[in-house]
Amino acid sequence: MKSVNELCKQIKGIYNVDGNANTMITGISSDSRAIEKGDLFVCFSGVHTDGAVYASQAVEKGAVAVLTTKHLDLPGSAVQIMVPDVHHAVEDMVPYFYDYPGKKMRMIGVTGTNGKTTTSHIIYHILRAAGHRVGLLGTIHALIDDEELPIHNTTPDVVDLQRFLALMYDRGVTHVVMEVSSHALALNRVAGIEYDTAVFTNLTQDHLDFHKTMENYLAAKCKLFQNISLDEHVKDNKTAVVNIDDPYAEGILKACHCKVLTYGVEKEADLKAANLSVQLKSSAFDVTGPFVNVHLNMHITGLFNVYNTLAAIGAAHAEGVDEQTIDKAIQSFHSVPGRFELVEAGQDFAIVVDYSHTPDSLEKALTTARAMNPARILCVFGCGGDRDRTKRPIMGRIAAEHADIPIVTSDNPRSEDPEAIVQEVEAGVKEGLKPGQHHEVIVNRRDAIFRAVELAQSGDIVLIAGKGHEDYQILKTGTIHFDDREVARDAVLAAKGR
Repeated sequence: MKSVNELCKQIKGIYNVDGNANTMITGISSDSRAIEKGDLFVCFSGVHTDGAVYASQAVEKGAVAVLTTKHLDLPGSAVQIMVPDVHHAVEDMVPYFYDYPGKKMRMIGVTGTNGKTTTSHIIYHILRAAGHRVGLLGTIHALIDDEELPIHNTTPDVVDLQRFLALMYDRGVTHVVMEVSSHALALNRVAGIEYDTAVFTNLTQDHLDFHKTMENYLAAKCKLFQNISLDEHVKDNKTAVVNIDDPYAEGILKACHCKVLTYGVEKEADLKAANLSVQLKSSAFDVTGPFVNVHLNMHITGLFNVYNTLAAIGAAHAEGVDEQTIDKAIQSFHSVPGRFELVEAGQDFAIVVDYSHTPDSLEKALTTARAMNPARILCVFGCGGDRDRTKRPIMGRIAAEHADIPIVTSDNPRSEDPEAIVQEVEAGVKEGLKPGQHHEVIVNRRDAIFRAVELAQSGDIVLIAGKGHEDYQILKTGTIHFDDREVARDAVLAAKGR
């Protein structure tokens, strides 16, 4: 609980208070539907909506104060805190309100285009095996040990993120593993957090609708490593864990002014994987380095997961976990939902659902599938609407080059016309097709998955890419339930019934 006056004193800039500055604030929310009595309501303005529209509703539900850029006509005696930029004010106020939980726990941040989710989950698994109380914040969910909490962004806004961290600290969590998106870094959603270990997985084309250039994208990622390189630390022992094989590693390394631990497969590194054996349901490889020399047998597959595992080993070591515990924990780790996830419904071919929605991740998923020596690869994929359009033909070409039968379909078209998106993807497919190669365009995603299963023969792999763990489709008319895994099973059962 803090007073309006106490919160305003944290603002690094001008502000104006209309009302009783001694009013006590018991909570902070940017969602008018979730307001409780005593809350401060934050009027965020976005592309599609302005929080100020909901301020009166928030006050009627019990908000005693409102953070806004302009004076509002509100019912009752709610205090109005007026600032030039709500986002900047929140960055100053909210961590203070929750007593800086991100400075009290060990914070492990994982950033990169691909691999964040799996890497985070492996780190989380190892730290729990080491006996720590661990929290996880990621794309799929937030976890406190085994308890699942709902989450809506890879990295939530400052308000929700600090609330999650405060809850974790109150529950006795000592280590938090976080996926840290480029949007969160660019928009400073991670304000008030002191990271102790930062992990870089890779950087490939994505989010250029937001960042515009790869240089800007890299600069956003570098902020995480600059954060752990600052001198004003509450905690000691700062480590950057960097994929040295990635072309953008040099840029990340330049941002680091702390201990650096590199990992890789191709180049010399502190942690190096060798003697790789990748199967459909498992993989095995050696890991060597100054603090580790183990042979790993894992229940996950793919070269990309070798990199994810190396990153997790590096992060766990940075957090003081011994080799034996790391080895034992990794051997018991199983796949993350929607990440090269096998779908079994009694079929004599493999079905794999994968979250790959970038050119690089799609290529890696297809390369992994090819390494299994299937008879053929059938790839069902699409591109999301209201996102980076430049990657659409690139992904189409990659699918044509690496799959035997690419099937272009819809994937969260959002406000765009799905037919138009599919056409842009198909243009790339046609560029990559080999003479005599067959491709199909089926806009309805369910129909596309059913068609792939219909075409599949013994020994084939059907790769359904783009959505992974998601159980919804975002259409112009709204969001509907849709789970690739469920649809794939239905398709197999339907094929058996014919």
